[in-house]
Amino acid sequence: MTKDMTAGKPLGLILRFCGPMIIGNILQQFYSMVDTVIVGRYLGADALAGVGATGAISFLVVGFATGMCTGLSIPVAQAFGAGDANSMRKYIANAYYLSAVISVVLTVLTMLGTETILHWMKTPSDIYQYAYDYIIVIFGGIVTSIIYNLLAAMLRAVGDSKSPIIFLAIASFLNIVLDLFFLIVLKTGVAGAGYATVISQGISGILCLGYLYRKFEVMRFHTGEMKLECKRCVRLLSIGLPMALQFSITAIGSIILQTSVNTLGAVAVTSVTAAQKISSIVTSPMESLGITMATYCGQNLGAKKYYRIKNGIQISLLISMFYVLFCILFLWFLGRYTVLLFLDSSETEVIRLAIKYMRINAVFLPVLGILFVLRNSLQGMGFSLLPMMAGVSELAARSLVCFLLVPIFGFTAAAMASPVAWIFADILLVIVYIIDMHKLKQKLVMSSSNTAQTASA
Repeated sequence: MTKDMTAGKPLGLILRFCGPMIIGNILQQFYSMVDTVIVGRYLGADALAGVGATGAISFLVVGFATGMCTGLSIPVAQAFGAGDANSMRKYIANAYYLSAVISVVLTVLTMLGTETILHWMKTPSDIYQYAYDYIIVIFGGIVTSIIYNLLAAMLRAVGDSKSPIIFLAIASFLNIVLDLFFLIVLKTGVAGAGYATVISQGISGILCLGYLYRKFEVMRFHTGEMKLECKRCVRLLSIGLPMALQFSITAIGSIILQTSVNTLGAVAVTSVTAAQKISSIVTSPMESLGITMATYCGQNLGAKKYYRIKNGIQISLLISMFYVLFCILFLWFLGRYTVLLFLDSSETEVIRLAIKYMRINAVFLPVLGILFVLRNSLQGMGFSLLPMMAGVSELAARSLVCFLLVPIFGFTAAAMASPVAWIFADILLVIVYIIDMHKLKQKLVMSSSNTAQTASA
């Protein structure tokens, strides 16, 4: 059901909304992790490295689509918070049109450019074919990712963070079954892991669509609400495109990092693959908290409740820091055991490097926690451009480390690339947050004053 986040205690609202999203985010990570575990166990270390080598370019493309879907939902959340159901449905309709075009464009461009991208990334020759066979399937199924992420974002915009998780749980179970079927029974190689992921995502999207139109009357279109409107498309793109580019900028940084790691050999690639899978699962609740704040801030901006926005951001930062402490302790002391999910205990050098990578990144997780909250909160309030510039700062920092320091200091520098990028991004985000919150306060105070004057007249 819909959930109004403009009334009630922010702490309870944030935690109740974020909880299901955490489960959903972990399930999405689980999709990828299951592929990795089964590939590593049944096809070997080279196949695992091949799949891992595609992580950055997959994040670039799928991340762009995910960021766009999240951005397209923000005007929907703002209209819902303002109580304007007619405008909300019109935004939803135009978001569907835009996402259809984006799906076609991304699918064509990525499938045509796969070989060029893999060569540009200096993918090692011994794992190149594995990387190609897996990622070409993922690119061919981009539309399934967009369908699910867009519909899930629309449901979150009206306060429902629970329903998409049920469908994702079903898809996760199906993904495991299909992984085993394609790899063990049909012996399709790494491409089978890609087929399993795409099919599972498609089913979760279809289930989400059926539920949305069956249960949410407020989101059913009325006569005249499905027209293509240029003004609404421009508004949607003004928020969606910067958020998509933000994801892509971050992904480009990951590609640069992956390219640097590729130069260090297959052992380094495999260790980073395993370490990043574990770290991404452990830190996914931080990302979920950030996405929660985008919806929370969007709805409260629509309701013109500045004080709730500021209070909610402060509370979410506190929640993030408490969770970060758990992440640091887990990765530092238990990371060794989780690596064995992906690798055989005989792979001693790979395991050693994976543990080193996780521990270095763990120390800087407080910086990442601040980044998720501030960036998503600003985007939820409609400030999309400057948070994107923070992403540019992040890209520049990661590039400097990869191009200048990795050739000198090797794996240690590669492990430090992301933490340095987070620090650079946070510096700009904190400055932007202070400036934009002051502007928002003035804007809402003026708006409230004008409303009061109109009412008295």
